[in-house]
Amino acid sequence: MNDSDHDITATDAEVSQIPAKSLYGLTPKVEAAIMAAVEAGEQRRVRALTAPLHSADMADLLGRISPKKCSQLLRMLGDELDPEAMTYLDEDVLEQVLDIIGPEAIAKALPELDSDDAVTIVEELEPEERDEVLKNLTVQDRVFVEQGLSYPEDSAGRMMQREMIMLPPYWTVGQTVDHLRGVSSHDNQDFYLIMVVDTNFHPIGEINVGRLLRANRPVRLSEIMTVDFRSVPVKMDQEEVAMLFRRYGMVATSVVNEDGRLVGVITLDDIVDVIDEEAEEDLMALAGVSDASIRSSLLETFQGRAGWLLLNLLTAVLASLVIGLFENTLEQVVALAVLMPIVASMGGNAGTQTVTVAVRAIAMQEFSTQSAARFALRELLVGAVNGVLFAIIAAVVSYIWFGDIWISLILGGAMVINLVIAGLTGTLVPLSLVRFGVDPAVASSVFITTITDVVGFFVFLGLAALFLL
Repeated sequence: MNDSDHDITATDAEVSQIPAKSLYGLTPKVEAAIMAAVEAGEQRRVRALTAPLHSADMADLLGRISPKKCSQLLRMLGDELDPEAMTYLDEDVLEQVLDIIGPEAIAKALPELDSDDAVTIVEELEPEERDEVLKNLTVQDRVFVEQGLSYPEDSAGRMMQREMIMLPPYWTVGQTVDHLRGVSSHDNQDFYLIMVVDTNFHPIGEINVGRLLRANRPVRLSEIMTVDFRSVPVKMDQEEVAMLFRRYGMVATSVVNEDGRLVGVITLDDIVDVIDEEAEEDLMALAGVSDASIRSSLLETFQGRAGWLLLNLLTAVLASLVIGLFENTLEQVVALAVLMPIVASMGGNAGTQTVTVAVRAIAMQEFSTQSAARFALRELLVGAVNGVLFAIIAAVVSYIWFGDIWISLILGGAMVINLVIAGLTGTLVPLSLVRFGVDPAVASSVFITTITDVVGFFVFLGLAALFLL
């Protein structure tokens, strides 16, 4: 047996350990085998090991390895890279992959993807690369992509698929089934809905595939179509579309333009991506690290966080100015300096708890005038109850520590007031920010921290100055 035969046998043995289209992701053993092949420069072995992987697992692998290893792996895969894998990549990893494979390879890959995925990939390109990619596409593919890019970012038009089945109401079930079997362009597409349209391409009904297959062949589409359906405007924000899917349990929906004509469909798999994206944005924004990732460069990470840290510094200075007003009080009663962070910290945590629930309710569109008032009242009462409970605990600890009943009472009183204020502002701040068109997930935490610090210090030290001096 020669060396090449030995290599092929070894590869076959390793490939046999990879379940075809594994349901459980990329295993460490398979990942290690692939990376060993990459380091050894064995292209055939790399391609054989990656071929059985699901597109999502391939994307997972590209996202977990270093940029250098990612570049090596992509160059060894060449045309063997599954285009579908690019649709599962995070934005920053996708940008790197697109830079490596180049416009020509991108143009070859796009026709194999759904039109919405093709638009997602093209919109990540620089203008020069975008023009070169579009130039290499067929007329139909180019029109689909350019139409998608013409709609606002994060709109229904950007995320919709243009591949869809549109049929007139007078067709029969038999004609429809034969049509779906006979049109080659539909071979690689998954369809959930058959859209029934009039002569002007206005949607007048929809039929899910299951209902179509259960009907007899002579039945006309008009007899089995659902007329009580929901379409979304092409410029509707993707977050609002996701809300409709969640609220009404939708699997797919049609998208119409300003004239009411059918231009595309949105399916549940696209909505899952939107929900993940919006949740991630809100989570990162609450911490002031928007657009950050483990692959971000040092400069990008610094730029993304420095602004928020500067704003926090300014708010901390404001709290320090409040402390400075009571300098004489602190000099005479040293115990106050030890205890005052407790009041501010408890208020800050309570406010963060409230604002987190409020921001989620805003994102889910759960607030009305009445529900917002009920929520504010509830959080006010919760703040009062928690304030009394933890005021008693803190007062007892303070008395054991310093043996001064007045300091203990002042600490308890300040804590009750600050937790009540935290519950109230945790509701009012995000609602006020929404009223002024500011994203509450981004700005709420800064305001809450500042308010609870300033109120906590002012009330605690103010009461101390009033009763102890």
